[in-house]
Amino acid sequence: MSESSAEAVAEAAAAAVASATGAAGSWRRATGIAGTAIGVLAAGAAAGVAIERMTVGRGMRRKARLALDSAGPYGALRGTPGKAIADDGTELYYEVDDVEPEGGPAPRRRRLFGRKAPAPVTVVFSHGYCLSQDSWHFQRAALRGVVRTVHWDQRSHGRSGRGVAQLRDEAPVTIDQLGRDLKAVIDAAVPDGQIVLVGHSMGGMTVMALAAQYPELIRDRVVATALIGTSSGRLGEVNFGLPLAGVNAVRRVLPGVLKALGTQAALVEKGRRATADLFAGVIKRYSFASREVDPAIERFAERMIESTPIDVVAEFYPAFTDHDKTEALARFADMPVLVLAGVQDLVTPSEHSEVIADLLPDAELVLVPDAGHLVMLEHPEVVTDRLADLLTRAGAVPAGATVSGYGSSTSSAARPG
Repeated sequence: MSESSAEAVAEAAAAAVASATGAAGSWRRATGIAGTAIGVLAAGAAAGVAIERMTVGRGMRRKARLALDSAGPYGALRGTPGKAIADDGTELYYEVDDVEPEGGPAPRRRRLFGRKAPAPVTVVFSHGYCLSQDSWHFQRAALRGVVRTVHWDQRSHGRSGRGVAQLRDEAPVTIDQLGRDLKAVIDAAVPDGQIVLVGHSMGGMTVMALAAQYPELIRDRVVATALIGTSSGRLGEVNFGLPLAGVNAVRRVLPGVLKALGTQAALVEKGRRATADLFAGVIKRYSFASREVDPAIERFAERMIESTPIDVVAEFYPAFTDHDKTEALARFADMPVLVLAGVQDLVTPSEHSEVIADLLPDAELVLVPDAGHLVMLEHPEVVTDRLADLLTRAGAVPAGATVSGYGSSTSSAARPG
């Protein structure tokens, strides 16, 4: 995108803000622009992106989406449901995948780790902004029956309830609040035993916030941590692949745009639906880097992001600018740590992972070429393999474990777990 194009996007966003204060008719005219802007935000970007030219008709694209929705069971894995209550009363939904009982069928366990009795460790997965627990589909499939896992939906995401403090008190969402939410989930789903924490993007920030507020939990119970495509701070400096002038222009109007759009959720949601084709292009650019991602995976990501209401997008976005948990990283210094990122991540650039690894010199740093922000869906075999190695190093599974070749998401080899 050129600087002039980025500035044009910023001006269009400013116009959307102005329209928000006018009549409903003006809002309807602005929702196309607003929907596109929020598509960018939902993918984790600030605003503005060049969309590749569409080459097939809208009706054909709609039929293709329906076909992918019916044929791609990604995110269909379910476990034993549970509910935790956050400190403000928000209901947090989680699911537990327990290890299969002794004597039960466990072909994947034999292939992955070579024995039936894993160590008493629970792996807790925290997902990112505008996603849900289903974003861990491939890793969940690979670890089922091997080690106990907990997957939860962050407040106002997935199957969890809307944030009570946000609805009742209009309180801002903070990363510290998300850390306390994770503590509530652990208290309910993993009241005792050792824990491995895994977080992607906002989920990684949630893990850092947990460490900052509950150092004794990290010291006494956490035996390993994986931080995937995340950042310990300075997110306000990310340019999302845009030229500097465009980023600055967008940042000037973005707070007002979000505030205005959040008050007109119903109209903006219509705009998002009306601009679904552009929305899909934005998601692809800001989620994936490789050209051969299975279209069903792209559609799966699109569905997760589409399901995040616009007012939730608006509520959460300011929290990232304030996020700084650099000091909390020291809590992980005495345990095995995996730091992994896609080299072409435009949302939380891999340089942020390198900063984390520099502060944790004993951590394993993995930079995945040809990978974007949703690296666990784009290159699941790499993420799953490194997680298996982390579990081995933490003593959760036997040595010599491998998950080689599992979960490729390329169009020729993808197979839902």
